[in-house]
Amino acid sequence: MRTRVVADPLAAVRNLGVLAHVDAGKTTVTERILYLTGATYKRGEVHDGTTVTDFDPQERDRGITIFAAAVSCDWDGHRINLIDTPGHVDFSDEVERSLRVLDGAVAVFDGVAGVEPQSESVWRRADRHGVPRVAFINKMDRAGADLDAVVASIRARLHPAPLPVQLPIGAEDGFRGVVDLVRMRALVWDGGGAPVREAPVPEELLAEARRRRGLLEEAVAGLHPGALEEFCAAPASAGAALSDETLALALRELTLSGAGVVVLCGAAYRDRGVEPLLDAVVAYLPSPLDVPAAARAADPAAPLVALAFKVSATATGRLTYVRLYAGTLRKGDAVLDAGAGRVERAGRILRVQADRHAEVDRAVAGDIVALVGLKAARAGATLCAPDAPVVLEPPSPAEPVVSVAVEARRSADAGRLAAALARLTEEDPSLSVRADAETGQTLLSGMGELHLEVAAEKLRRDHGLAVAVGRPQVAHRETVVRGVRGVLYRHVKQDGGAGQFAHVVLDVEPLDGEGFVFGSSVTGGRVPREYVRAVEAGCRDALAAGPLGGHPVTGLRVTLTDGATHPKDSSELAFRAAGRLGLRAALAACAMALLEPVAEVTVTAPDEAAGAVLGDLAARRGRVTGSVARAGTVVVTATVPLAEVFGYATRLRGRTHGRGTFTARPAGYAPAP
Repeated sequence: MRTRVVADPLAAVRNLGVLAHVDAGKTTVTERILYLTGATYKRGEVHDGTTVTDFDPQERDRGITIFAAAVSCDWDGHRINLIDTPGHVDFSDEVERSLRVLDGAVAVFDGVAGVEPQSESVWRRADRHGVPRVAFINKMDRAGADLDAVVASIRARLHPAPLPVQLPIGAEDGFRGVVDLVRMRALVWDGGGAPVREAPVPEELLAEARRRRGLLEEAVAGLHPGALEEFCAAPASAGAALSDETLALALRELTLSGAGVVVLCGAAYRDRGVEPLLDAVVAYLPSPLDVPAAARAADPAAPLVALAFKVSATATGRLTYVRLYAGTLRKGDAVLDAGAGRVERAGRILRVQADRHAEVDRAVAGDIVALVGLKAARAGATLCAPDAPVVLEPPSPAEPVVSVAVEARRSADAGRLAAALARLTEEDPSLSVRADAETGQTLLSGMGELHLEVAAEKLRRDHGLAVAVGRPQVAHRETVVRGVRGVLYRHVKQDGGAGQFAHVVLDVEPLDGEGFVFGSSVTGGRVPREYVRAVEAGCRDALAAGPLGGHPVTGLRVTLTDGATHPKDSSELAFRAAGRLGLRAALAACAMALLEPVAEVTVTAPDEAAGAVLGDLAARRGRVTGSVARAGTVVVTATVPLAEVFGYATRLRGRTHGRGTFTARPAGYAPAP
């Protein structure tokens, strides 16, 4: 671990995330960073379930990162607050909320696979948030690893200006070091846990290293005006057109502006390439002083501004993870939840090391910490000084695309299940819970089937609930296809005392569209107005259950054409009963059809997957209503039965290699087959 004194403490802070496709090696990179910086004293391994950041039992069981985990370490006199983010597409909302509070990121790529679908997805998210990145090509020790091929895929699919600053020494299993093209030196790892060793560039690689240094200088000069001036002024006989200092400064400025992306390589599992990556984080990625101010300047003396980006329940209580943008927060301070207008007290401040916490007395601008004592602040809440309120734009939760029905296996646990579901949605805003008024089911919605599977497992493990998870039911409707006229219904009831009498004649006909229309053509006062209203109420009662399967009825017009009353026994109650029972009899005589709910689905997919998407929509009984090509992608709109949308997210990802997305919104009902 290196130490160096930096003049401004804020300039020595790096808040960064590790982003990648699942299995590209994010967590292993994070573990090696923690080990090399002295934050841990043993290398954690994903396959052994001993990693610091994948501490949840489900993460260790599945061998993937599910929840974003924050850790801190020190390198070269700099404080690095690092968030290891999930790589699976189902947990992309965790990535989104993390990116909202990060200043920079390390994008990890597989040295063999290159740019994978989720790599592309998280890269685009980082683009939207304007987060500067450096790229780390991992697994260079694998068979088929090729730095140039990965750089080409980054250029083709992600960024026009990747800037490789290293040349591998050795290939595949023989990978043992890199040539640093900025300082023209070799960095070699001898194995067995030995630290990096600096050496001269190997003779056999010297010509290639000089050629690549020249290409790097040309690329930087083409993007950076200051470097271009020095590049053009350099004599043709000079070996390097740019000095090491000019090149390093230009690389930093290009990284901060997003005009270029520094590319490094290594093999994290074998502890190769991580020290230069840490040096690049310090040299090229921004401090809180280098990013645009969020409402107030990043100054510990300014009034407090912080954003809550994650809430979790632990054995130590409810933890609210916050990023401080300005000001200083001390233990016991009162903070204002600006959006809710509520003042709460930060009882304790914790420096987070994944699932381990160290209590501190204060946190300052630039810090990422967890607070204990906030009872109601949700993810996305702005916390500020009570006398200087300000509201930051919160992260936008993604719209859920998959739903399952959940219920407690024991009826006595229904209340506990409702409380547990509320806790789940508080911790993960991309989950939503709603009760279907028609089917009576409790529906849990999320970003994918794995997302919901993990949520159900949390209910079982963390809350001790036995839950049943099933496919949601769809709420069907019934409608009139061919009506009837002149249906007479006489309601007579005599059981001592005043009786009930009502006589109605009804016409029933189909209605163009959904809904229910009631009218009366009775003349001569044969049915008084108050009784007409009672007949309409009775008809509406009858719509609750149709003759085909007891589903609600829609799409019909009912007309009261005639009727009769009794001077003593007629009443609103009697005519309401006549309307209800008369319409039931009329519907039994009508030709009826079953309707199913449909959704308007908008699918965005790569051009090459358009045929597969259209074929799959047709197989799901979808009716395509439009198709538009947009810069390498195709956007297809279709009307699809809602029952066929369940599980579509997983199928779409499979058919588009993870690059397809879709949205769905209710679009009414259509005849069921």
